[in-house]
Amino acid sequence: RYYSSEDVPLFPGSNSKYTTKLHMIRPEEDGIEVYRIMDKHGEIINQDEFPNDTIKLEQSEIVSMYRNMVLLSTMDRIMYDSQRQGRISFYMTNYGEEATHFGSAAALDSGDLAFGQYREAGVLLYRGFTLDNFMNQCYANVLDDGKGKQMPVHYGSKPLNFVTISSPLATQMPQASGAAYALKRRGDGKCVICYFGDGAASEGDAHAAFNFAATLSAPIIFFCRNNGYAISTPTSEQYKGDGIASRGRGYGMVSVRVDGNDLFAVYVATKEARRVAVEENIPVLVEAMTYRVGHHSTSDDWSAYRSADEVSHWDKIDHPIIRLRLFLHKQGLWNDDLENELKKECRKDVMEAMKKAEKIQKPNLYEIFTDVYDELPEILKEQRQELEEHLQKYKDEYPLDKFQSQ
Repeated sequence: RYYSSEDVPLFPGSNSKYTTKLHMIRPEEDGIEVYRIMDKHGEIINQDEFPNDTIKLEQSEIVSMYRNMVLLSTMDRIMYDSQRQGRISFYMTNYGEEATHFGSAAALDSGDLAFGQYREAGVLLYRGFTLDNFMNQCYANVLDDGKGKQMPVHYGSKPLNFVTISSPLATQMPQASGAAYALKRRGDGKCVICYFGDGAASEGDAHAAFNFAATLSAPIIFFCRNNGYAISTPTSEQYKGDGIASRGRGYGMVSVRVDGNDLFAVYVATKEARRVAVEENIPVLVEAMTYRVGHHSTSDDWSAYRSADEVSHWDKIDHPIIRLRLFLHKQGLWNDDLENELKKECRKDVMEAMKKAEKIQKPNLYEIFTDVYDELPEILKEQRQELEEHLQKYKDEYPLDKFQSQ
């Protein structure tokens, strides 16, 4: 390329040089590289670099994360069946994406604020959300912190710094940018992590979030779980460019793409992203390449838009739990007896928590009128009165014994 030496562009909208050669920029033939440490066989690719000062994970912590990954998968299977049996109204599994949860969660400070989309239960589990917490929320009983007002799997926890999930896609993203700017103003060395999927990246809220965070230099990690599908829409039909990480440069953000099925790679990439976000007060975009093995939700049927062979590959050959188990086996930290014992233990614990939560009463019906207005407006007072009269007249038609009395 030939550059003019006479002057430099003074246009405020770019950082560039003049050239006398016309060059049309086209999408790269080779996409952004995928950072990884461990292959699908559980082998560390570069033994000289593992372990090192970057991967500060004790063997006991790695085993603990593996156990929790299996626990999460077990909970998913049982709760999915629970919905199919009509015991809860809705559920979303995390099959195939477990490493993105635990690898990223382990790299954060417990005081960092997390915004989830709806498939990040492992982040909460790592931070201390208990099986009882999960079950109480899904069964919407009186012990649910949300008072039964949210759909199942719309978790949240103020003590664990996890903002309550909401259904509309990508609404958490601009909120997260604003929260990160607030943390910057507060100056206590904390950051925000905002989880979202490849489908959410197509929403207008994603653009607003990226642009606000970049222009305001907010300490936030945008963590994209690129699992190949936005419900039934494959990424090949959703965008033309090289994934989500390639968009970072256009917004002026530091970006990295990582193997989302590699627990160690996710951990290292997120840890470095956090360091950059906090020390430099800038946003970082992490794209974790993974695969959604299960249905999008209990309202979805993946067999309508992808083959069983495709799903089987990611479920049986390149699954993050299998990959980590193979690693632990090679390190002498795991064996078949421990595996069988863990599976029995997980199933027992999940079933006990589920049965316990199922028996607990639902919140009082009139709770639906609370927690929005400081003083109940007249129109809601009228609706409350109508509900009371309706239930009095048709009380035998409703299972009122399952709800707390006034």
